[in-house]
Formats: sequence, structure tokens, C-alpha cells
Amino acid sequence: MKSVTIKLRLLASNLGAIIFVILVGAIGYRSVGELDAAMDSITDNGSAIKDQMGADQLHDALRADVLAALLAGASEDAAERDAIKRDTTAHIALFRKLMASLDKTADPAVRQAIAQVRPDIDPYLDGAEKMVALAMSDVAAARQAQPAFMVTFHKLEQSMENLSERIEQASETTRIAGDDTVAKAKQRILLSALAAALVVIGSGLLLSRSIRGPLDDAISFAYRIAEGRLDAEIECAPDDRTETGQLKLSLRSMRDSLRQIVGNVRGGTDSIATAASQIAAGNSNLSSRTESQASSLEETASSIEQLTSTVRQNADNARQANQLAQSASNVAVRGGEVVGQVVETMSAIDSAARRIVDIIGVIEGIAFQTNILALNAAVEAARAGEQGRGFAVVAGEVRNLAQRANSAAREIKQLIDDSMHQVGLGSSLVGEAGSTIQSVVESVRRVSDVIGQISAASREQEDGIGQVNCAIVEIDSATQQNAALVEEASAAAAAMEQQAQQLRQLVGSFTLVADESSSGLTRRYANPPALTCSN
Repeated sequence: MKSVTIKLRLLASNLGAIIFVILVGAIGYRSVGELDAAMDSITDNGSAIKDQMGADQLHDALRADVLAALLAGASEDAAERDAIKRDTTAHIALFRKLMASLDKTADPAVRQAIAQVRPDIDPYLDGAEKMVALAMSDVAAARQAQPAFMVTFHKLEQSMENLSERIEQASETTRIAGDDTVAKAKQRILLSALAAALVVIGSGLLLSRSIRGPLDDAISFAYRIAEGRLDAEIECAPDDRTETGQLKLSLRSMRDSLRQIVGNVRGGTDSIATAASQIAAGNSNLSSRTESQASSLEETASSIEQLTSTVRQNADNARQANQLAQSASNVAVRGGEVVGQVVETMSAIDSAARRIVDIIGVIEGIAFQTNILALNAAVEAARAGEQGRGFAVVAGEVRNLAQRANSAAREIKQLIDDSMHQVGLGSSLVGEAGSTIQSVVESVRRVSDVIGQISAASREQEDGIGQVNCAIVEIDSATQQNAALVEEASAAAAAMEQQAQQLRQLVGSFTLVADESSSGLTRRYANPPALTCSN
């Protein structure tokens, strides 16, 4: 068995089981075929019984048709006669159809009985058809022929009874044969299945025994290795190529590798313990330096916070100055607008004065013309003599009024010229004032822009210092975390040093050579516990 692998054993066992399953299936298939044939025979006999019963009923129905025809022959009801004729024809056709169906029966005994009935069918069917036709034409003659018809009726009835008995016998025989076939099929299937089960169980037990023994040895060896008994031995055949043999060789190789590894671990345990002590000391120094750095960062963060407050105050002052500059700029702009409105008003006054001058010119022209007319009127009044004296006085007054109007117009013109001159001077001064105010507006605007730039720069400085402050806070937080991590690392180094000592003790518990007295372990498993698998 050492040269036969588990794969080949399982394959042989499965092939044997498959062969027996095929054998059981073949026996079952054959039994099913026999049962199928028995069922076909039973079905065929059932159909024959049904057809025979139908034919027997039609045999009686035709006699009833003849008797009905004898009764209807004496009446004059044509519809009743036609119905009897149709029924007779239909019954004869159906009878012949059923008998033809019976001819297809597979049972030889039934076909032989049908052949014996066949000679009695045609005389009876022909006699019934003739009796119906005769009763429709001559009832008396039909009654005389009735005894002969009844003879054919009774003869066919006896033949049909014999046929019925023969069909029932064939059906019973078929049923008995079917029961026997079923019993034999059950017996064959049961015996073959039992034989297959015995063979499969026997081969499974042999296969299990051939596999379980080496596996138990391997499990026991693995438990000894788990207990630290690296001096354990397992029996291995060098020429064993089975899976269990390869498993044993692999376990022995694993033991040899573990011996080497444990030996190397024993040699490196002291170095690990020394390195752990050095790491713990270094972490302690790093922890003190980290705490000092954290304190410095806290002071720096406090200074940055004060600087941030100062820059924030400067930014607020710059914003207030910017707001004041904006207000001054707005006031100057409004002053410029007012000056512009004054300039426009002075221009309107100058235009009105010029119109007044024009109007005064018109008045001077009217006064001049009035004076001339008054002079002409005085001349004409002088020519009129005594009659024109009153008119001359009026003309003189009109002339005086025209001269006074002319003098007043010249004075008003002079005043208006002076006013226009003053308005021109005022317009020039107002224009200069508007230019000055515009320059002030531009200056205020430039100052406002500069203050805005200062405010923006202050905000940027505030944001930058805030970012620096946040960065320092984050660095401080990271430093605090580093300090905590350094403390954890120190604790971990101390724990590692302790674990290294424990590792030294644990590695010392392995037995590398076959020396039971040097091992401080007791066997925890006298017998290896059973392996369990869970889904």
C-alpha cells in the first residue's frame, strides 16, 4: 500500500461505487421496462373491457330500436320514424367501430374470442336494420320476422358474454403477471443496492484504516512538537510516496527547521534584551527634550498671540481711517457738485443779464424813437400855432419822459454791465474753487486708496500671523502628541525588554536534544484530542 497514493485509493473506491451504482441503475432500468410492459398490457385490457361494455350496451340498444320501430310502425308520426332510423344507423356504426377497436387488442386470447364473436355480428346488425325498415312499411310482417331476429340477438348475446369472460380472464392474468414483475423488481433492486452498500462500506473502512493510521502518527508527532518537544521522532520510510508519507517527511523537516530557528532565537534573545534597554534609555532622553521643546513652543505661541492682537488693532485703526477718508471724499465730492451747481447758476444769471441788456437796448431804441416823435409833434404843434399849443405841451412832456427813460435805461445798463463783470469774476472764482475742490477730492481719494491698501496689508498680515499662530499651535499639539508617543514608546521599550526576558525563558523551555531531564515541561496531552471540523 506504500506505493499506492491516497488519490489512487480514493479513485479506485469511487470507481467501484460508480460501477455498483451503474449496476443498480441497470437492474432498475430493466425492472422499469418490465413494469412498463405490464402497464401497457393492463391499459390494453382496460380499453378492451371498456369497448366490450360499450358494444354490449349497443347490442341491447339495437334490440330496443327494433321494438321501438314495431311500436312506431302503427303510428303516423313521421318524425318519430325518422328518429328511430337515425338511432339505428348510429348504433350500428358505433357498434362496428367498437368491434374494430377490439380487433387491435394485443392479447392473443382476446383476439381469438373476438374472432369467435365476429360471425354472429353481421347477421344481428343486418337483421336489426331490416327489422326497422320492415316495421316502417309492414308491421305485421315485421312481427312475424321478430322471432328469427331474437334468435340472432340471443346468439350474439351469448358470444358477447363469452368475450367479456375472456377479457376479464386476460386482465386478471395481466394483473397477476404485473404484481409478480413488481415483486421481482423490488427484490432485484433491494439485493443489488444491499450488495453495493456492503461493498462501498467495506472499501471505505479499508481505505479509512489505511489513511487513519499514518495520520494518527502525524497528529501525535505534531502535538509533541506543539509541546516544545523538538526531540520527538516520527517513523518515515524514504521510499513512501503516498500523501501520508510525504506529510510525515514534511513534519520531520519542519521539526528540523524549528530546531534551527529556536537555536538561533536563543542566540539572539540576549541581543534583543540589550537593544531594548538602549531603546528605553534613548526614549527617556528624547522625552525630556521633547518636553523642553513643547515649553518653548508654548512661549512662542504666546508671543505670536500678542503680535496677532497688535496687528489686529492696527488693522482696525486702518479700517477706521479708511472709513473717515471715504467720508471726507464723499463730502468733497458733494462740495464739488454744489460748486458745479453754483457755476451753472452763475452762468444762468449771466445769460439772464445779457437778455436784460438786450431788452434795455430795445427800450433805449423805443425811447429814442419816442423822443423823435415828440420832437416832430412839437414842430407840428408850433406850425399849428395857437391851436397846437396844448399838443405841444403834451409832446414836450412825452419828450421829457422819453429822455428820462433813456437816461434810466443807460443807468440800468451800466449797473447790469457792472453786475455782469462781477458775475464773470464770481464765475472765474467759482471755477477755480471747483478745480481746487476736485483736486482735494482726488487727493482724498488717493489717500483713501493708500489707507485701503494699508488696511488690506494689515488684514493680510493678520491672516498670515493667524496662520503662523495656527501652525505653531499645531506644532505645539504635534509636539505634545510626540511627547505622549515618546512616553508610550518608552513604556513599549520597557515592555519589550520585559517580553525579551520572557522570550528567553520561553525559548529555554524547548527541548532540542533527546534529554527528558533537561526539559521543564510535562506532557499536556497523553493522548491527542480528536480533531473536529466545523462548517
